Parts: sequence; C-alpha cells; structure tokens
Amino acid sequence: MAMSPYLRSPEGILREIQINLLECKVCFEKFNTQQRERRPQNLSCGHVLCKECITALSHPVLRKLECPFCRQLCSIDSPSNCQVLSDLQELLLSRRPSSKRGLGLATGRTNPSLHLVAAFGGWGELINPTGIAVFGSSGTIVVVHDGEKRVVVFSPQGKKLHTFGPRGQASGEICYPVDVAVTPCGCIVVTDAGDQAVKVFTSRGNHVLTVKESFLMPWGVDTDNYGRILVTDTLAGTMSQVKMDYTHGLILEHQHVIFDLQSPKAVACCRLTGNTAVLEHLPDEKYPPKIHQHTRLRVYSKDFQILYQTDTFSLALKSTVRINMSGLAFGRDGGVIVVDSNQGMSWSLGKVHQSPVLTPLTGGQLIRPTRLVSLKNNLVILDSEDHTVKIYSAQSADWPIP
Repeated sequence: MAMSPYLRSPEGILREIQINLLECKVCFEKFNTQQRERRPQNLSCGHVLCKECITALSHPVLRKLECPFCRQLCSIDSPSNCQVLSDLQELLLSRRPSSKRGLGLATGRTNPSLHLVAAFGGWGELINPTGIAVFGSSGTIVVVHDGEKRVVVFSPQGKKLHTFGPRGQASGEICYPVDVAVTPCGCIVVTDAGDQAVKVFTSRGNHVLTVKESFLMPWGVDTDNYGRILVTDTLAGTMSQVKMDYTHGLILEHQHVIFDLQSPKAVACCRLTGNTAVLEHLPDEKYPPKIHQHTRLRVYSKDFQILYQTDTFSLALKSTVRINMSGLAFGRDGGVIVVDSNQGMSWSLGKVHQSPVLTPLTGGQLIRPTRLVSLKNNLVILDSEDHTVKIYSAQSADWPIP
C-alpha cells in the first residue's frame, strides 16, 4: 500500500510497516520467526501468509489453496520462508522506537484517547466492505460488502449472525451496495448504486420497499430520530429526505432538501441535536485524484439551514495536516468525528459552533478507514484496506467520545 506523502514521522512510518508488512492479513497475527506456525511464508503467487493460515486454508488431499487475495491456485508444497520480512522484523525489534507517540500535530492533544479493543471480518468474510451501521439498543453491527450475500449482520462481539441480499435487481436483491443505515424501529436501509435505488429490509432481511424515484446515484444514507431516511445523490448533487410507513411499506413523502452539493457521499444525522453533516468530494485540479482528495464538510440544522463548513485546505492551515475525510459521525455531545483515509486515523473536530481543532482519537491499527459510527463509549470503524471492522474504546468506561 502506498504511503501518504504528507508528514510521516518515523513512528508513523514504522506503524505502517508493522500493519502493512509484518502481520498476516488473514488472521491479523504478527509474524514471528521464533514460532513455527507464525513464520511468514511465500506463496507461488507472491503473497505472504503465516504458516498456520496456509495449513488451515489448504485442501488436505490436493495440498493446494486458493490465495485469499488474488484467487490463484497455489501448492502448499512450494511455499518458502519469506526471509526479507523475517530480517525486517528482526531489525525493527532490535531498534524499538521511543514509547512516546507524539504525532507532531498542532492539535492541542497528541495522545489518542481511544484504543483498539476488537477487530473482526477479514478477506473472505468481508469483501470490499463499503458501509457500516449499528443497532443502538443492542450494539448489533451491520455491514454491506461485495460478497455473495450483500448484507452481513454481526453480534457486538463480531460473531456473524446472518446474511441476506443476494446479488441482483429483483425484490430483496442488491446489485451494488454503497452504504447502510438502521432506523429507530429496527429496519435496515441500503443504498444500491447499481440499481439506482434505496432498499429497505427488516432486521431479519425481509424486503420492505424499494425507493427509486428521482435517484441518479444514491450514495450515503442515515436516518433521523423520527425514522426519516436521508440519502445523498453523488451525481445529482442533492440530499433527499424520505418519510416512510415501515409497517405497511409505503412512501409518505419524498423530497429534495439540499440542492447545491458537489459529489456528496457520506452523511450523518446527530441524534442529540438533529443536525445533519455531509461530506463532499470536490475536484482538485492541482493534484491527481488518486494522490490527493479535496473534501468538504458541511453541517446543517434540523431544518437544513447551513450552520458551518470546512474543507481539506482550511483544516491543513490550522493543523499542518492535510486529511482526506472519508467518513463521519456525531459524538454523544454533538461534536463531529471524521475518519481520515490518508493518515489512517480518526479525528474529533469538536462542535460546529466552535472553531474546529483536530484532535486525534485513534492511532495505529487503521490502514484505510472509510466509514464509522459512534456507539456509547466506542467508535466502530470500517477499514476497507484489510476488510475489517475495528472497535475502539476509551480507557475509562465513563469517558464519552468527544
């Protein structure tokens, strides 16, 4: 994975090396040359797994496995020790960095306040996941991805409970899911860019209704306290509000509430204030789009009047860091939280009526975070690079997310 060209400290570079190179991307355990089952092994396709995962994934009779990353058929009689990674790990262990993890950012606080407490998923169980939501009452986690069944429901501990939504455009099927939300009454709402529709299901996966009217490319989705669905349309540059009768599967009202957006994607509604936040992806002529992203955050009141906005450049002027806001959520006190796919971090921006101050919430273990939701004292983050759900928590149980 290419590193961000911006402001990498030696500690940050070491963190990326440890995450991207020195752990098995199937079991997420660190390679260890001293333990036979954790030694890094080369497959004939070029990918590297630990010896235990190669044994677990291979056919016991044919003695072959399908690489979980490129799907090439590889013989398990041919893997060899990956000496380069073994030497790199030994070198890093002999030169451990200082335990101080200052980020060198003008944020007012340098130590992340949340710490990784759980991770689950991984390639095979989740394939290119794009959206995540949480049932607030139970903590049940819903993820949409590119698997055979497009919606996966996990327990708060990461156990797969059930799946639904096979690929397709028929009733109950999903073509290309982008985002997902959960209503207060427990329905699951999915934006389907492939079918240009918003699809509503019960918590068990029974199809309730498909909404297609006026969408060009529905993308981000969330719901407010009243169960009204908020949907961004990245091609039309709008945000719609859909009021539904979930019991009878009827659309009661469908209207555009914001019209002047540029490529809007992620959207989040604050349960405390009723405010809505939208992320826009703006054209940036100075840099190639795969290297730099110019993103803008807009926050609206509950009647969709603009309250506040900031963007990549404005935040960089205040913090010396250029971040790519790829997902957003509201904290328990109404402050805005974003994930940053450039830095592999999440940040608190504080409340909208105050000047934003980038405060790091998580450090390490994130590679390319794309979506997040906040739940009590936890942040639940979707990492698209290693196809995982990662849960971060404060050290103290009564320490709320900012």
